[in-house]
Amino acid sequence: MRCIRLRKYLCENKNEYVLSKQLLRSGTSIGANIKEALRGQTRPDFGPKMNVALKEASESEYWIELLIETEYISDEQGDSLLADCRELIKLLMSIVKLTFVPETAQK
Repeated sequence: MRCIRLRKYLCENKNEYVLSKQLLRSGTSIGANIKEALRGQTRPDFGPKMNVALKEASESEYWIELLIETEYISDEQGDSLLADCRELIKLLMSIVKLTFVPETAQK
């Protein structure tokens, strides 16, 4: 939701369309891939979708960093977004690591 609101803000107040569109795409893709993973038809569907969500979260982190560096958003705004994004990355990394543990290690 924050990515959507930020896109709207940047378009309306900063006339910035390119970086914010990239963030909108990657940021909303995180939730879509998690939702798809949770509704997967089989257990093997879960891991790859969560991995895609992780990759999208990492990409979102990059776009936020660029928005800060180009001064489209303040350090304060960016730090808050980055903190949320990095927390999500940590959670997804844990899930992905647990999902891809070889079966012999699970026993």
